[in-house]
Amino acid sequence: METLKADNKALRDDLRQKEVVLQRYEAELRRYRAEPFQAEAFKGVRTFSKELVDILKARGRVGSYQILELLGINPGEAEAIKAVSKQLEELEKFNLIKADGKGWQWIA
Repeated sequence: METLKADNKALRDDLRQKEVVLQRYEAELRRYRAEPFQAEAFKGVRTFSKELVDILKARGRVGSYQILELLGINPGEAEAIKAVSKQLEELEKFNLIKADGKGWQWIA
């Protein structure tokens, strides 16, 4: 029984470490994908977040804070928040979404 408890603790510790590493990688990936939307003088093709588009399409109308929560973006990730805002603005320019007092709505 003690051996199983020790193994269980070791596995839980390993899992915690891997979750921390995964969170860091996901934050780094969001930062990398956000770069084109943060540069004012960006030239080239910007790829919109598939997750963002899927959320907007599936939910109909979504509030800004809810979008960030669904994307797994923490309030302290200012650059990621700016990138999502920029993507929303760009999608609105293309008349794919519209903003109202309750959030963003997919209209395309």
